[in-house]
Amino acid sequence: MTDGRIPTTRLGDHGPEVGVQGLGCMGMSFGYGPSDADASRATLERALELGVTLYDTADAYGAGDNERFLAPFLAAHRDEVVIATKFALSIPPDDPTRRIIRNDAPYIRRSVEASLDRLGVDAIDLYYMHRRDVNVPIEETAAVMADLVREGKVKHLGLSEVTGDELRAAHAVHPIAAVQSEWSLFSRDIETGVVPAARELGVALVPYSPLGRGFLTGAFANADHDLGEGDFRRQQPRFTGGNAAANAALLDPVRTVAEAHGATLGQVALAWAQQRAGVHGLPVVPIPGTRKPARVAENTGATRIVLTQDELSLLEPIADKVAGDRYADMSFTSAGRE
Repeated sequence: MTDGRIPTTRLGDHGPEVGVQGLGCMGMSFGYGPSDADASRATLERALELGVTLYDTADAYGAGDNERFLAPFLAAHRDEVVIATKFALSIPPDDPTRRIIRNDAPYIRRSVEASLDRLGVDAIDLYYMHRRDVNVPIEETAAVMADLVREGKVKHLGLSEVTGDELRAAHAVHPIAAVQSEWSLFSRDIETGVVPAARELGVALVPYSPLGRGFLTGAFANADHDLGEGDFRRQQPRFTGGNAAANAALLDPVRTVAEAHGATLGQVALAWAQQRAGVHGLPVVPIPGTRKPARVAENTGATRIVLTQDELSLLEPIADKVAGDRYADMSFTSAGRE
């Protein structure tokens, strides 16, 4: 289940064609502790060989470091890949627990120019509003983003962690290609409002953290004990203390399904995410993150696993039993505003 190129899909009615699975690049520079740059570069190349064409980054990942890291790869493969990056979220280096969110026009314009420069590209293929600043009407933010498209600096627009109503309001100003939100066996809150709105409008869903930030793979059981000081998962409630122990027990049905397919836990979690496209009737392109070439092959292998209805039923109750929120502060997520 690790060989061959993955099929493609279109990011909604208005977006580019991409592989049905993308690659989250954040961990190559930020968030999960030290990384091996050579292994990360090899991961980018291996992903492309396997048909992964959507590469996801943001200006907030290492204060631009992740965008700079991707620049040589983009220069070598510009016509083969779709680069997605984001604005709106700043993480102060002296306090990684803080989030500063801005959606105002001057900030957006400075952000896009800085991202273009760091990535070394003439235009950003998919430009996301990373988080919603509730002090700025989303119609105003969408209008500025639309101007960037007209100016040729951006090709397609995306939104991250917006509610269904916010998506509708922005889409009325300019077509939105994709919404990026957390969506996994552990996190299904977007199914209430966001997913129906996306289906209605012809917008694709791009699930981030489809592997529950690695927890769904069984890679770690408790962030306090298993992860280093520089790993931001130690700040997330569901991965620490009693929550972590309770959530680890929820992996048992995932193991049962994995054994039936001769697959890994992560492949089952990704297969579940990929099959959301058929369940909900819209394009779904998960962006699991990894820094290892072998893991990319494992992840893309999940696109060839088809879970039966009985298996889906076995996995269905998991999300409702998860202990702890995705973040300590949920106010900047769509779930915090629905």
